[in-house]
Amino acid sequence: MRKTLTALSVAATLSIAPVSQAGFFSDYFSYTKTKHPIVLVPGIFAFDTIASVDYWYQIPSTLERQGADVHVAKINAFENSAMRGESLIAQLEEIKAASGGKISKFNLMGHSQGGMTARYVMNTRPDLVASVTTMSTPHTGSPLADIVTDVAPPASVQGVLFETFANAVGNLVNLLSDNKKDKSDIYAMLGEFNAAGAAQFNATYPAGLPATACGVGPSSVTVNGNSIKLYSWGGAGHLTGGVDISDPLFAITGLAFNGAANDGVTGVCANHFGKVLRDDYFMNHIDINNHVLGLVSLFETNPKTVFKNHANRLKKEGL
Repeated sequence: MRKTLTALSVAATLSIAPVSQAGFFSDYFSYTKTKHPIVLVPGIFAFDTIASVDYWYQIPSTLERQGADVHVAKINAFENSAMRGESLIAQLEEIKAASGGKISKFNLMGHSQGGMTARYVMNTRPDLVASVTTMSTPHTGSPLADIVTDVAPPASVQGVLFETFANAVGNLVNLLSDNKKDKSDIYAMLGEFNAAGAAQFNATYPAGLPATACGVGPSSVTVNGNSIKLYSWGGAGHLTGGVDISDPLFAITGLAFNGAANDGVTGVCANHFGKVLRDDYFMNHIDINNHVLGLVSLFETNPKTVFKNHANRLKKEGL
């Protein structure tokens, strides 16, 4: 009897194992397979790839490996979000047209100013947008922008010198990232992130913002009959990687926040938009997109894992 039971157990195991293994591999390779393509929208210094270094370091390949269709937007390094948004809309239309009717909407995921750019597109062309996710986006502005515009006003001598230098850097970034058509405008960007500029942008495009200071926004909005899911996350770290050259920089810039939690560019409360998934990862402003070169904290969830889990979240939401 024991031998018979053992034989039956072995047979059952052999019959189940292939199915389980098939299920495992199927789930693995479709974990990030969303209904709509994911479009990664960069922030300032918006290169896609320079000298084989990606803005979204290893994130597109990580998502694609498990089933996602990922596109990286080519955006001006320094410009306001309306101009950047119009460029993004043109790229979305191109992708949609090339799909032969297979693609109708996109999951926009924007880092820093990329989140503002995605918000502009959501409000201007909601028919193209299934969801908007913002990461470390200073929705209510950043004190760094106020400091720069106060120290170097656009019409001043120091302002002209700063503008000339910064735009030259931005144009070089555009050139190296094979974006020859856009010309940088540093003050257009800064004017959107100082207190007055951020307030004006939010008054024009309020959808998704919290109703109270440091609150959470709606998990979805309907714009011109189009339902759009909204998410956000951000960080609250500075010296996170140990050997990351960005760490001391963001530790210094973080002093501008007068003790309020921040990632070196964006305050924790400022990163709130839509459904706040988490606002205090131990990550600085560019750890969020796995920079510099993946030198992020070993004591926090890896950014690539955060992106994978969010893609799976979008998948489960039917997005």
